[in-house]
Amino acid sequence: MDIERFVETRKRLGLAQSELCDGICTQATLSRFENNGQVPNLKILIQLCNRLNLPLGELFPKVGVKNSEAVEKMNQIEFWLITSEFELARQLLTTIDQKALEEDSILDLRYHYLNGFLEIYAESPTMDILFIFDQIITAKHNEDSEIFHLLAYTGIGMVYMREGDQDKAEFYFQKVLERIYEYPNRTIEDTWRVLHILFQTAVFYSEIDEIEASDVLCHYAINICSDNHVTYYLARAAIQLAKNAIKQAAPVHEILELIHDARAYSKINRNKVALAELKKMEESVKQGEK
Repeated sequence: MDIERFVETRKRLGLAQSELCDGICTQATLSRFENNGQVPNLKILIQLCNRLNLPLGELFPKVGVKNSEAVEKMNQIEFWLITSEFELARQLLTTIDQKALEEDSILDLRYHYLNGFLEIYAESPTMDILFIFDQIITAKHNEDSEIFHLLAYTGIGMVYMREGDQDKAEFYFQKVLERIYEYPNRTIEDTWRVLHILFQTAVFYSEIDEIEASDVLCHYAINICSDNHVTYYLARAAIQLAKNAIKQAAPVHEILELIHDARAYSKINRNKVALAELKKMEESVKQGEK
């Protein structure tokens, strides 16, 4: 509650405490409110504000208003990150003033997480990306920031994978796997982020030809989608399963079945990027069948 606003208004009107509270409450009650933050009952507070011609609502904090526009933008960016619309997401991120988020540690971490992954997809310099994720890792670690630390480890693993340093990449992906299975999904955004981590880790293990591990992670992601009624990562997990099947030279009908499942999920989510990728995959598989 903005008690300072209350006191400033009383003093600006030239009212002593005794004058303001006359006929409403004791001076001790008003003093405890102004000096100790002990809020009187609502009826008294309304009468005091009415005498000051101060709307009671102006004393209450404006929860979420300051950064509401940034939150809405980040929600859209995170959705585009899921649906692989990376350039759209990157353009929208440039419209957010990161400096204005620094007072809200969680929003600041979210900004760096989104920025880091989008810079990966933009193939930005390695050191620039590592610096972004380092700002997450070096931030104060608590329950609310845990998921962003895991995302930062995932991003760093992706960078080292891109650079061909398998050992360093596996070090970071392993740090994620040690904790991700026990992470409590409290919000739908948490679920998206856990799925993002599982998917990228599955991609890594596929790249190093640990197909069984990759398949396990993809199936786990699909189970999370099913249990939480989330469809956005179904397509990406199914696509990765199809790629794994291709790498293992699985029977064509099994590969096509996985492609068809992934296409169905992609249509539900209107994921044009995934649909285009699946079309090329299917054509390639059918050509190899001839």
